[in-house]
Amino acid sequence: MFVNDFRKEFYDIIVNQRVLLLVASDVDALCACKVLQALFQCDHVQYTLVPVASWQELETLFLEHKEQPQEETVFFICDTHRPIDVVNVYNDSQIKLLIKQDDDLEIPSYDDIFRDDDEEDGDDSGNDSDGSEPSGKRRRFDEGAVERRIEKRRQRREWEARRREIIFDYEQYEYHGTSAAMMMFELAWIMSKDSNDMLWWAVIGLTDQWVQDRITQMKYVTDVGTLQRHVSRHNHRNEDEENSLSIDCMRIAFEYDVRLSLYQHWSLFESICNSCYTTSSLKLWSVQGQKRLQEFLADMGMPLKQVKQKFNSMDISLKENLREMIEESANKFGMKDIRVQTFSVQFGFKNRFLASDIVFAVISLLENTEKDEHGTDNFIMALDSLSRSNLAKLHLGLDLAKKLLRAIQQIVASCICTNLILSQGPFLYCYLMEGTPDVKMFSKPVSLCLLCKYLLKSFVCSTKNKRCKLLPLVLAAPLDVEKGTVIMVGIPPEVEGSDRKNFFGRAFEKAAESTSSRTLHNQFDMSIIELRTEDRSKFLDALISLLS
Repeated sequence: MFVNDFRKEFYDIIVNQRVLLLVASDVDALCACKVLQALFQCDHVQYTLVPVASWQELETLFLEHKEQPQEETVFFICDTHRPIDVVNVYNDSQIKLLIKQDDDLEIPSYDDIFRDDDEEDGDDSGNDSDGSEPSGKRRRFDEGAVERRIEKRRQRREWEARRREIIFDYEQYEYHGTSAAMMMFELAWIMSKDSNDMLWWAVIGLTDQWVQDRITQMKYVTDVGTLQRHVSRHNHRNEDEENSLSIDCMRIAFEYDVRLSLYQHWSLFESICNSCYTTSSLKLWSVQGQKRLQEFLADMGMPLKQVKQKFNSMDISLKENLREMIEESANKFGMKDIRVQTFSVQFGFKNRFLASDIVFAVISLLENTEKDEHGTDNFIMALDSLSRSNLAKLHLGLDLAKKLLRAIQQIVASCICTNLILSQGPFLYCYLMEGTPDVKMFSKPVSLCLLCKYLLKSFVCSTKNKRCKLLPLVLAAPLDVEKGTVIMVGIPPEVEGSDRKNFFGRAFEKAAESTSSRTLHNQFDMSIIELRTEDRSKFLDALISLLS
């Protein structure tokens, strides 16, 4: 059941309860959690925070922490994953959905998918005759009852076939709706309890959706516009106040920046060489691409000494005009979309971050494979890094993000140069062998999805085959060598103006079912699965057959 009034039907109800807060290992979810935590702190709400990384964990941890009989538990769900389970939509007692209803939900009507069968076979009592009626009359009566029963069963089969078709059409594509952090910020705003910190978390939640290609460009621009109005409201200051900023103040700004990952915390050269947009556009894995990079830097009039040193150490005169210089030269080299709408934040005098910087840092902390196999420590570290009082943790995240982006680009270059991306007919396929440098980093879902996205963009830029440019990509990487499992993800084609809808979740389910492949569909994103290594070839054959 949808919650229409978040304040009355959600917050006013839980404010006097003890709350179990289950949070997914996802940047947007962490940001929504931070907003809720701030509200709970304002109103002294007691809560238990539990991180969950999979469906199995969700069930196990709920059973561990629930304190009341199950039939009395009410679940409030704030989720960006679409489609929404129809049972949750039409459950009006236990399930309450905190979801923006002006998103394109296309939910089937109740009568098309639920049916009351109280009257089924209700008038067949004439069969229980004691033999006192004439046999001819009884036979005619029996024949009429049988015909009615057959007709009812035929109608039911037709209804069930139509229901299956409706459910399939509704559930066949996976996509994402409005950011959870934005939804929680809207609640805070409605209650006049919103702050600049909460607004910044909403910005990061939205930026996470953009970084991961979870929403369309149109949806991103629309939601940026919504947040921009709040940024103006919270951050308007005159020049006198500007000059007297305190050391612990916070200032958010809307701006146009360039698609260069972490460039303000790296060298410009490293950023260009490890950002998806520039590496794929310039084809930096090739000798010709490296030559184009040198020409691009020369066109900007940037001395190599300046380009290769830390951004903070560059000449102020170059830094002041940097974005304009990059944009102007990028246009000449075919990178016409290098400019992007985004937000930045300034903490005190020194610390300035772009929203995408924070997203990469938090992803890298969440999925850090250097330690902690269970993820709880990673979750706490990532959550803490979102507070401006924990800048040391954020800077650690930025260092890990640089390692991740370097590893992604090295694997992308290796896969393209050694022709590891193969056309399987209806889709492209790439398998990372055990022993690939830094392959352990990509045993985690978000890192694997980022690699898959960067790999497809780069392949589309490198191939001359027009048909291959329109294909989706399936990427597999080792998960647990001892158990003999791989992690696999499928993403939609890299087509301009794409609706970002992903059909691989359902396709993976059907391929596994038809071949009895040992798969685990445990991630909240259906397009990410675990698979036994020895079942990989028969699973792929079934997937090819299914999608052909």
